Amino acid sequence: MDNLLDPTTGDYTGTSTSSLANAVYLRLMIPLGSWWAQPDVGSKLHLLRREKDVTRVHKLARQYAEEALAPLTAETDGRARNITVETFQEQPGWLLLRITVVQADGINVSLNYQVRVI
Repeated sequence: MDNLLDPTTGDYTGTSTSSLANAVYLRLMIPLGSWWAQPDVGSKLHLLRREKDVTRVHKLARQYAEEALAPLTAETDGRARNITVETFQEQPGWLLLRITVVQADGINVSLNYQVRVI
């Protein structure tokens, strides 16, 4: 059990979780290559902050998220069976990633992650 992180603030919520919510959040939030302990953890989503809110950027965001989350399903980790990422325009200037993770124990976890775009 881990302390649950709130994806909107980055703070602990005061509750615990046994899902992959924290692992997903950290892999999306950390810029790829910036974590000293494991340089392969992170995503390229930070590169989209200066991009316009167009279809091409939605595809890039989905690709970057899938890339960052792929190690969770790999043979070395194996904590997830399947991960799907969908993109939506929530409001002007924000891109919403809706992530569905099927954990190794068969439990489905749905998470939302917002990406700032212009």
